[in-house]
Amino acid sequence: MAQEHPTQRGKKRSLLFAVVKGAAMLLLAVFLAIAGYGYFLSKDIDKRFSGRRWSVPSRVYSDSMLLYPGERIDLPRLIEKLTRLGYRRTDMRPRQRGEMRVKEETVELFLKDIQLPAMKREGFPVRIGVKQGAITSISRLISGEPLYLLELAPEELMLFFGPEREQRRLISISQVPEHVKRAFLAAEDVRFYHHRGLDPRGIVRALYVNLRYRDVRQGGSTITQQLAKNYFLTPERTLSRKLKEMLMAVIMEVMFEKDEILEMYFNEIYLGQKGSVAVNGLGEASHFYFGKSVEDLLADEGALIAGLVRAPNLYSPYVDKERCRARRDQVLASMAAQGWLSAEKLQNAVRNPVEPVGFQTYGEKAPYFIDDLSRQMQALYSPEDLSRLGISIFTTLDTEVQQAAERALLRGLNRLEEADPALYREEPGQKLQGAVLVMQPKTGYILAMVGGRNYAASQFNRTTQAKRQPGSAFKPFVFLAGLDHGFTPASRLSNVPKAYEVDGEQWEPQNASSLTEEEVSLRTALAASLNVATVDLAMKIGVEEVIRSASDYGFTTPLKPVPSIALGTMELIPLELARAYCAFAADGMLPHPLSIMDVFDDKGNVLDRRHMSVKQVTTPEKAFIMSSLLRSVVTEGTARSIQGLGLAQPIAGKTGTTDNSRDAWFIGYTPDLLALVWIGFDDGASINGTGASAAMPIWADFMKHIPQHLSGNWFRTPPGVMEKTVCARTGQLAVPLCPNPVKEHFLADHAPTEFCQQHDAMNSFRRVWNHVEDFFKEQ
Repeated sequence: MAQEHPTQRGKKRSLLFAVVKGAAMLLLAVFLAIAGYGYFLSKDIDKRFSGRRWSVPSRVYSDSMLLYPGERIDLPRLIEKLTRLGYRRTDMRPRQRGEMRVKEETVELFLKDIQLPAMKREGFPVRIGVKQGAITSISRLISGEPLYLLELAPEELMLFFGPEREQRRLISISQVPEHVKRAFLAAEDVRFYHHRGLDPRGIVRALYVNLRYRDVRQGGSTITQQLAKNYFLTPERTLSRKLKEMLMAVIMEVMFEKDEILEMYFNEIYLGQKGSVAVNGLGEASHFYFGKSVEDLLADEGALIAGLVRAPNLYSPYVDKERCRARRDQVLASMAAQGWLSAEKLQNAVRNPVEPVGFQTYGEKAPYFIDDLSRQMQALYSPEDLSRLGISIFTTLDTEVQQAAERALLRGLNRLEEADPALYREEPGQKLQGAVLVMQPKTGYILAMVGGRNYAASQFNRTTQAKRQPGSAFKPFVFLAGLDHGFTPASRLSNVPKAYEVDGEQWEPQNASSLTEEEVSLRTALAASLNVATVDLAMKIGVEEVIRSASDYGFTTPLKPVPSIALGTMELIPLELARAYCAFAADGMLPHPLSIMDVFDDKGNVLDRRHMSVKQVTTPEKAFIMSSLLRSVVTEGTARSIQGLGLAQPIAGKTGTTDNSRDAWFIGYTPDLLALVWIGFDDGASINGTGASAAMPIWADFMKHIPQHLSGNWFRTPPGVMEKTVCARTGQLAVPLCPNPVKEHFLADHAPTEFCQQHDAMNSFRRVWNHVEDFFKEQ
């Protein structure tokens, strides 16, 4: 055999060395490239996770609800309120937070924990007794200890979403029960605590199981890989993306502890859809599916949520309960196979039915109020900040009052259309419209705001954006100006029609009432809404004085100095009119309308706190007399028919109707609550009705559905107000011969001092004697 030449052997060695060297250099280059890319990825990971890891939308909350013995309440509406707060009905005595049992006139509930910046409380079981429309008792369910005040949590109204429309509640790993952690590990990564980001055994096992059952029962990606994919990568299915996912998983395992990775995973993972909003993270999912905090999840509930990871909208209990249950039971069986769940607990868990708590999509609660609130918030914070900083905004909205107002308006508009088919229009944007605004007079809190009959059809807010003629609803400010100029409720006004010159033309106001007396008291003029007498009062004190007085009440629309202003012929914004009436119910204090109370950052620090702001616009004495005059509107005037609508409590109010019945108003109040109702067409067409026939029944219907705000109390008489008995015909102090003596309120400085000259016996004798003398002198 010929021997190889040394030169040839040397060439082969050189070639082999070159190949090995080239391969080594290539491997080194690949290694350096991977290392460099890995370093770049690690910096990106560190940057993303070292700051704010997630955009958390800011949340808007209603006001809380107070319950106390003696409070009037409607039991079905209380149960409806508790359901909106996420309480679940059960036939058994409540044993878990969020459960309630209703039996006859008793509500038993296990209060949920409240962990909000403005309110924190651990839940405990209570019993609420209700009888004949009032709360009779509140006590702890176990000990029977009486409670004199119980506060229910605020309702979540909306979130300020970013373009991703993701909703999440951030949690820490310490909040997650062990059985919930294990449910996720059983469903997604049983060897999570034993691998370093990649799990070859898991990939092989998943492949085997899926082939065996001819179904995708296990995934090959680890939890760390899923986190990398969801947080950093696009959903495209390519080899390069998969390699990047695997590299990032290994890097993350080096950078973070296992529990840190699991916590990030729990806060990131997509777990379903709430309308157009994505439900992200275990914290949000626990509330979305079960109405409870993650700490309170049971084993079967944790398994249900863990089972959603693979295909949230396929296995959702809101989509298919049976499919969801089958997937849940798979996860429970996997937990048992790993020794994480005993046979007994497994049997108990799989027997539990799938019962999600239910949900409302955002935009259904107080949309006009939310629009107005958003405008205010966006003046303080950018849309980007509102969508990512997790701010908590607590408002003045009372959801019970809001819901009652929405329903009463819709019922009333439907009733008007049924009674008069000429009012019905097919086109949604042309329909008969209405608005309801409810305020606390002393604080200015806006409790409810309904800007139209259908927000989806029209987002125009008729409480804050519309400018409409108030008609007779403006008259109280004319009469208040009269009090400022020495007039009293017993002062006499002319009710004889008279022409006035306006812009070179004659204008003669006419009464809608059939009252024909030539002279009436100031009280009667307002109660019967007499146009002639009202203009007579305005002209006696001066139109400029009426405008000066009304200007103190915060109207921003122009007030033209013409006689017809006394009849409300200018345009006003309904919110401003309601606010002005608040002064009558608040001892002469004009409040600033408030819808925001507190704003907190995601750490619970106060960013903004709104305090009520009021200014004195009239005296408590004049405010009391105005309320007394407006009480007469309800008892004997244009609103007297309200007494036949089921309201017996003391109420002050004023109707308003404009020319050709374009607008119908009723503004009524008690010491605790003021509500404005407006009815009309946006295009100004006639509604063929009045404030008393169109707006007032809606007001009454609304008030009957919020019995907790109808206390039956009335205003206390201030020290500077006196009550005197006067003659109804003259307004002077009554004498025995006065045919119609009435009790009347007066400012102490303007109380009458003279007795009735018309019915005094001696004066009557003198008048008769003078007539006799005159008769004989003429003979």
